[in-house]
Amino acid sequence: MADVDGISVSPLRSLDDFLMESARFQIPNFKDADKWSNRVIQNLLYYQTNYFLTYLIVFAVVGVIHPTKMFCGMTAMGLAFGLFYYLTNNKQPAVQFKKDHPVVSLIILILGIYFIVYLLGSVVVFLMGIFLPILVIFVHASMRLRNLKNKLMNKVEYLGLKRTPMGVILDALGLEQDFLMKGR
Repeated sequence: MADVDGISVSPLRSLDDFLMESARFQIPNFKDADKWSNRVIQNLLYYQTNYFLTYLIVFAVVGVIHPTKMFCGMTAMGLAFGLFYYLTNNKQPAVQFKKDHPVVSLIILILGIYFIVYLLGSVVVFLMGIFLPILVIFVHASMRLRNLKNKLMNKVEYLGLKRTPMGVILDALGLEQDFLMKGR
């Protein structure tokens, strides 16, 4: 498919291969963590385009079910991260303001805590919108048995003939190379 900076997008696998009739599922052996981890990583690599699409669909469904809470939660998280970024990078002005205006600082702190508690339900909905798709993807990758085409395509990526977005993500997390070298 498309090739940008040496990274090619994996093709979208058919629904039949991903979920329906030809797909085989089995509960993983929880006692053999290496084999289970290998299955998850291999499936993440093989079905990555399907997983990215699944993530977007589940996130959108949560957003459609609770649009106001999703927007408020996203806004609250954005403000919290923005404030955290500002305060960690501009410590001196924040310390000086706190020293010059202790009552105002206390009022701002109390209002900030109230704002967070008031929007806690919205933040939970937003976090559910982020983590629910990850859970769905992890369960599918854990239970989907690999087929011959899956194994072959993973070896092609391991040999460096093809780099994909999921391979880059797993590599950044330090997961891909460890399990691909075991080659189960």
